[in-house]
Amino acid sequence: MWRFVLLAAVAVVAANGWWAHERGTREPAALEGPSARPGAESPGLPPEAIATLQAITHGGPFAYDRDGTVFQNREGLLPQRPRGYYREYTVETAGSRDRGARRIVAGGDPPEVYYYTDDHYRSFRRIEGAPP
Repeated sequence: MWRFVLLAAVAVVAANGWWAHERGTREPAALEGPSARPGAESPGLPPEAIATLQAITHGGPFAYDRDGTVFQNREGLLPQRPRGYYREYTVETAGSRDRGARRIVAGGDPPEVYYYTDDHYRSFRRIEGAPP
């Protein structure tokens, strides 16, 4: 009986380690091509996200006090980086009475990578072709 318990415990630890590794190294899906570039017509990004990318590139102005604050990546969906690496910015949502669910998360100072979420951090897509 104790062998079964030991074997089950080893299997759980191994599976948990594999899952944590996969979760930490998986890159979010990418938005590719001209649709991800600021100013481009975009089936992949809403026009408001392109405007937010342009504001990030120019250092503002931003509509919300929380724009530019540290994004902590509590969900663990983005690659693990030191605290302060990621910053979040609001993507306007027409008709929303608050900030809405759409954000761009920029990584680096200056930003070197950008991610888009339209479901308040439940999923992310890497924006390819965004300004460095």
